[in-house]
Order: sequence, then structure tokens, then C-alpha cells
Amino acid sequence: MAFKPFFAETVHLLRLCAPILVAQIAQTTMSFVDTVMAGQVSATDMAAVAVATSFWLPIILLVQGIVMALTPIISQLNGARRHGEVAGAVHQGFWLTLLVTLPAMLALYYSPQALHWMDVDPVLAEKTTGYLHGILWGMPAYALYQVLRNFSEGLSHTLPTMIIGFVGLAVNIPANYALIHGKLGLPALGGVGCGYASALVFWAMLGAMILYTRRSALLGGFAIFSRLSAPDPARIGRIFRLGFPIAMAIFCEVTLFTVVALLLAPLGSEVVAGHQIAINFSSMVFMLPLSLGMALTIRVGHRLGENQASQARIASLAGIGFGCLLAVFTALVTVLGRDAIGAIYTDNPRVLELASSLLLLAALYQISDSAQVIGAAALRGYKDTQMIFYITLFAYWLCGLPVGMVLGLTDWLVPAMGPHGFWIGFLVGLSVAAILLIRRLRIIYEKVDHRDRAGLPLVDGM
Repeated sequence: MAFKPFFAETVHLLRLCAPILVAQIAQTTMSFVDTVMAGQVSATDMAAVAVATSFWLPIILLVQGIVMALTPIISQLNGARRHGEVAGAVHQGFWLTLLVTLPAMLALYYSPQALHWMDVDPVLAEKTTGYLHGILWGMPAYALYQVLRNFSEGLSHTLPTMIIGFVGLAVNIPANYALIHGKLGLPALGGVGCGYASALVFWAMLGAMILYTRRSALLGGFAIFSRLSAPDPARIGRIFRLGFPIAMAIFCEVTLFTVVALLLAPLGSEVVAGHQIAINFSSMVFMLPLSLGMALTIRVGHRLGENQASQARIASLAGIGFGCLLAVFTALVTVLGRDAIGAIYTDNPRVLELASSLLLLAALYQISDSAQVIGAAALRGYKDTQMIFYITLFAYWLCGLPVGMVLGLTDWLVPAMGPHGFWIGFLVGLSVAAILLIRRLRIIYEKVDHRDRAGLPLVDGM
């Protein structure tokens, strides 16, 4: 049966994906808890958490993106049964993490200086700075945790990601309560306490992951902690060259949405609120294709390690196909439930009307978004990461944003459309990215098939 291999790969992807998705939900819940608990103190404390997040999130995602290179490296080594090389790859990941985390911490420490240039209210600036200086202490733990997470996921073992996600959530709530309100003899820090609580969460997650790695029958066999390899500049450089484009692609996407929010700010609070509702809901839906994409990177890398070029292609096509079908379903839910979705966030009639209309565009955007994120994930499995960055930069910043600015803020083509123009820009950018990424994937298929026919190995060294 022609569809049987695709069905089998889809089932395997879903098994890998489910724990990752639950972990993503746990992480989103932690952000929600931070916002709600800070908001119980004051609107300024809640705003400080939101502003601080816009600073630290791009920086931490840069570090995380670089470390993500370990997933295809380890999955290919695992598929090729070169298990003796896995520990060395993880150790070089540790060294690389230490190298990139220090400048990231310095950038985060000094980032609040921008608040003074932006003429932000002094009280808000002070609370934002306190939050950033608090979460700063957790960055090394977060980065090292990502190394161990990618080690585990590269071995197709995604369950720890879910378990540790709940560990983080279990620590987050009481830590927030104690540090925000000054319990257990601790000072009452308000929203600033969320930053220190998050740092504590990151260290707890790292500790739990180290414990799991040492005790697990599967992971413990690799003896990651028995002897640490010396830093190897050549191997560290290879990981960095593979991971840096991933990090920059993520950075381009995150900063695009930040820039659009800033460009919409002069149009009024109701416009910003309606836009934020649509973005927030789309972000939650995005966790589905994002988690599927993470699973696909693992599966494609593993199949290539097994020297199964055709199976790697089937896995990537199954992932893209299922992701697009899932996006059609979520798009229909968004269209049919757009008024009810908006009502969850607000009862302001003007904001509701705007959010409802933007959610129609969000429904179309979900299909392109799913195709591009899963296509990029498949390319990561093939270790083809540079083109992901180039395509993302071109599609988002040279296609999507200019279209959004022209349609949203000018009368050059049509009367200024406000946020709707920017959402059309999102749709254009994501569609261009999806088309180019899938086109690139077809080129990679041909290259890999050529190596396979020539009898050459599909997996190189680390």
C-alpha cells in the first residue's frame, strides 16, 4: 500500500512529538503564571514582566538556537550506531554553551539601558531592570539544560522534556509566590521576583535533567558525566557553524513580531490590543507545528544515520503533509470560533471586532506557518541550516515586513489598512518562506539521492 510508509512515519512522529508538545504547553503556562501573579501586585509589575520578556527572550533564543545544532548531530550519530561519539559531541556542546552564554549574559545585563533612551517611566524601568538582573543568574543553567535536552531528544527520547517541563512548572508557582509577596523570610520583590523565580526554575530543571540523565537506563549508558572531553576548537566550530544560522533564523522571526508591535503602537491601545489577541492565539496554535517540527528533525537525522535516504524523505514529506492537514483543521476552528476566541480576552466591542477580523487572516497564516516551520525542521535534520537563515531573512524582512508597512501605514496602493496590512504582510512573508524552504528541501533530496546512488555515506563526522 502506497500510503503505508507515510502512515507509519506519521505515527512515529506523533509519538516523538507528544511529549515535546506537552513540554511547550508547560513552558507557556509558566509565562502565563508570571504575568498573572505579577498583575496581582500592580499593572506596573505586570508591564515590567512583559517588557523584560521582550528583552531576554530574543537573547536566550539565540543561545538555544545555537545549541539546537546538537539534535541533528546526535540523531545522525545514533542512527549510524556511532554511539561512542555521542558523549564527545555533548561535551563540545557544553564548551560551546559556556562560550556563548557569557556574552549573552553581558548583553542581557546592559540591555535595560535602552529603557532610558526610550524615555520609559522610571518606576517601570526600575522594575524591568530588576527582573532582567534576576533572570540573568539562570541563563547558564538554561543553556546547559538545553544541551542535555538536545542530547536526549537526539536519541529519540523525548519523554524527559515533558517530565522536566512539569518540574519547572512545579517550582515556578511557589517560587513566584514566595518572591513576589515576600514569604518564607524572603523580601517582597513584586514583579522583579518573577525574574529571580525563573532563574531558580532554570537551575531546578538543570538539576532534574542531570539526575534523569545519570539514572536513566538509556541515557546513563552514554556516561556523559564520567569524563569530560577537553575542548576541541574544530568540533566546537562545526557545531557553531551549524547552530548559528538556526539561532539567527529564530531571532529574525521573533524580532519581526516585536517590530510590528512597535509600529502599531502609535495607532492606539485598542489596535494594539486586537493585534495582541490574534498574535497570542496564533502563538498557542503554533506550538502544534513547532513540536511536530522538533520531532521531524530527530526522525530525519536518525533515518540519515541509518543510511536510509528514501526513509528520510518519507519522514519529511509525512511531517509536512500531516502538519498542513492539522493547520487546515486549526484554521477552520479559528474561522468558526473567532468571536468566541476574542471574547476570552476582552469584552471591549471595538477590540473584539478588530480581533475577530484579524483572526480570519490568522487562519490563512496558520497553513503557511505550519509548512515553513516543519520544512525548516526537516532541513535541520539534513544539517542544511545556512539556507534556513537566508530564506527567513529574505522572506520576513525583505518581503513580509515591507508589504505590511506599505499596506498598513501608507496610501501608496490602497488606503492604509492598519493592523490588517501587517497581517497580510505576515501571510506574504510566511508563504514565501514556505515555498522557498520546501524548494530547498527538494534540492537536498536530489543531493542526498546522488550520494546514495554513488554509495557514499549520508552522514559526515560531527
